Amino acid sequence: MAQGTRPERVGEQIRQELSELLAREVHDPGIGFITLTRVKVSPDLQAVRVFYTIMGDERARRDTARALERATPFLRRQIGSRVRLRRVPELTFEFDRGVEQQERIERILLDLANERRAREAEATPEGESESDPAAEPADPKTDGRE
Repeated sequence: MAQGTRPERVGEQIRQELSELLAREVHDPGIGFITLTRVKVSPDLQAVRVFYTIMGDERARRDTARALERATPFLRRQIGSRVRLRRVPELTFEFDRGVEQQERIERILLDLANERRAREAEATPEGESESDPAAEPADPKTDGRE
């Protein structure tokens, strides 16, 4: 067995159980629309970092962090009864900034593409067309054959 496969399997099982618990059994109003993006489990299976994202602003993010902190003992007990491990791992919830960074990078790339198109439009004189006459499509009647 390759090293690291057990923590990955346990992490996936914990993520599924936590998702179900948060959706069905945790009734804290501070936990809004939450998505568990990934779970990292230490090699000794004693510590679990759960990464999540939410819809909302900074205030909603703080409220969710507090609500998850309040719910952690309950969630840990439930994980202990649902997942077969010798010791129940410590749960730590962290906001996943990966999605936020991905959106930022996409916006930068779109801005760069728009700037490049604007520069190309300015560089092309008004009287000339942008296409090369040699690159015009072949006559459809001849089907590209002469």
